Amino acid sequence: PTYEAIDPVRFIGNHSSGKMGFAIAHTFEKLGATVTLISGPSAEQCGPGIKRINVRTAAEMHQACLEQFPYSAITVMSAAVADYTPVEVAPEKIKKQDQTLQITLKKTADILADLGKQKAEGQLLVGFALETNNEEQNAQDKLKRKNLDLIVLNSLNDAGAGFGGNTNKITIFNKTLEKKVFDVKSKIEVAEDICREIVTLL
Repeated sequence: PTYEAIDPVRFIGNHSSGKMGFAIAHTFEKLGATVTLISGPSAEQCGPGIKRINVRTAAEMHQACLEQFPYSAITVMSAAVADYTPVEVAPEKIKKQDQTLQITLKKTADILADLGKQKAEGQLLVGFALETNNEEQNAQDKLKRKNLDLIVLNSLNDAGAGFGGNTNKITIFNKTLEKKVFDVKSKIEVAEDICREIVTLL
């Protein structure tokens, strides 16, 4: 996830654990890749063979991705990045006083789209789409708009998929919109499926 600060003690976040991204990083390392993992706040651990860059906010993740992307042959974007962040961060803890509290939000940078614009020949860019409605159409649109080579669709309507758990259920689309549907599996097995599909494009 990313954490977008409201004040020194509160933030806007989501339920992502980071397990899927870490599983992909571990799988690529086992396959012999040199892996750099850019991670938001997560309790997951990675081995000494993986270079880990810790970030907290969407802006920090955007900057880290732009810095690392030119050196990457394969980039897999599985983070749950905030779409909005507070316009202002209170310098001190906001006290509970009024009956309501209004927080004005602004859009964060679209990291995946920015990388898609910079993608050079020979680079592979893979995105994730977490959807709750019109799942396949939304994933296909994202694949095209952001210049991706593959997109991995998660639907929160599928049992065994989503944040926090140890399993996932995915569908993968390639650039020609060919679809591969996978059963519910452990996130390590899902990572192996994803990495296998990526390797076939090399």
